[in-house]
Amino acid sequence: MIDLRSDTVSRPSMEMRRAMADAPVGDDVYGDDPSVRALEQRTAQLLGKDDAVYMVSGTMTNQVALRAHTESGDEVIADAAAHIAVLERGAPAALSGITIRPLRGLNGIFSADDVRAAVRLPHPFLPATQPPLRLVCLENTHNLGGGTVWPIGRVLEVAAVARTHGLKLHLDGARLWNASVASGVSEADYAAAFDTVSVCFSKGLGAPMGSALAGSHAMIARARRFKALFGGGFRQGGIVAAGALYALDYHRARLRDDHARAAQLARRLAAMPGIAIDVAAVQTNIVRFRLETIPAAAFVDYCFAAGVHLLPAGPAGVRAVVHLDVGDEEIERAADVISLVLKRAAA
Repeated sequence: MIDLRSDTVSRPSMEMRRAMADAPVGDDVYGDDPSVRALEQRTAQLLGKDDAVYMVSGTMTNQVALRAHTESGDEVIADAAAHIAVLERGAPAALSGITIRPLRGLNGIFSADDVRAAVRLPHPFLPATQPPLRLVCLENTHNLGGGTVWPIGRVLEVAAVARTHGLKLHLDGARLWNASVASGVSEADYAAAFDTVSVCFSKGLGAPMGSALAGSHAMIARARRFKALFGGGFRQGGIVAAGALYALDYHRARLRDDHARAAQLARRLAAMPGIAIDVAAVQTNIVRFRLETIPAAAFVDYCFAAGVHLLPAGPAGVRAVVHLDVGDEEIERAADVISLVLKRAAA
């Protein structure tokens, strides 16, 4: 089975498994797991921040960041299709009592003018009736936007407007590693504009689990409180932290291979009747396309029966994500299966 549903389906290599088996461990709840601490320090260094805290998932790092930045009743700006807004089970409201003020960017990328327009002027008579706006959240790369990369200039423009209005900034950088490879902008240069940055180790990097939240000493101390409050305490977390450390050392540069293979798949798809795809919009490892002759659910089922696992994205949309378990041969085989399914549907 060629599994292209997500880069989260990637599996640890034998070398990563050996690193995990040999990892020195302690009890992270007591703060004495050396592998967890090494991962936190390495992540902070890569992002140019004071400190970082390791957690079980990107949803947890994002939600801890929201809780640490806000108070109940506050408002947060994010793209309307941001992971924080639509793929975290309503957690901003459930865990922090906050609301999302959605902006409709182009494939997840909004502008400084969008932020400026979203900042409400004080009510002339009843300013206390308005929810306080506290935070601006960006997602880089943008998942539902199709793996789109924020240009660093756009990031800095948005950050400047946010700072002008006294707002904090959080980056959902689950795939920041991909954005850095694609753009040539270092992770630290991207992160410099933000108060907190979340990064994931279990997507393109191929570690079995975990994300980290980076920021100032004071912010990460506060984040550790909410990590514990949300039930996120590890014990011997160093076993999985060692996998993430291995991934940082050996799997970051190879992300360019995933990007090249995604572009290869997009070119094959563009030549197939019955598929609509913007090849130029495939910037990293996520390929989105639309079907013109068959419903997405049926198409995905037929592809699965033929050995290719894809993800439906609406009635006519489909997503394919390239990762380290997918090579050139798998890309060509997947494209052949898709072509065959389309031909059969048209017959």
